[in-house]
Amino acid sequence: MPLAQQIEEELKQAMKAKDELMLSTLRMVRSSLKNKQIDIQRELADDDVVAVLKTMVKQYRDALADFEKAGRTDLAEKQKQEIAVLERYLPAPMAIGELEPLCARIIAEETATSADVGKVMGRVMKEVGGRADGNTVRAIVQRLLSG
Repeated sequence: MPLAQQIEEELKQAMKAKDELMLSTLRMVRSSLKNKQIDIQRELADDDVVAVLKTMVKQYRDALADFEKAGRTDLAEKQKQEIAVLERYLPAPMAIGELEPLCARIIAEETATSADVGKVMGRVMKEVGGRADGNTVRAIVQRLLSG
């Protein structure tokens, strides 16, 4: 089942179960997906849906940091719960144990130097297909290139 369809089905289930957190979060997802569909003027593929979800998770994490800085634990807790809902639809992240050998291989193939971080990052991110955080990959690449 396509990811967008799965989200719609779970939205209906949340309505029936009167699960307010799930319902409000999935409504926001549906709205973001509809906006993306209008922007690209075609049906969304699973990759498009994942990209929208990742953007939402990043925005929610930024908001979470702001809430925690402001001492708003009530809003921070709600934000954490919404992030957990969104992450259910994302592919499982790669473990660092999988990322390091991949980064090392690409560095060797590129015969990269410390000036080639961006070049290596581009290839790694393309290969992991969004299953790894860019900041994590950057830290690994920089560490491998400096060592």
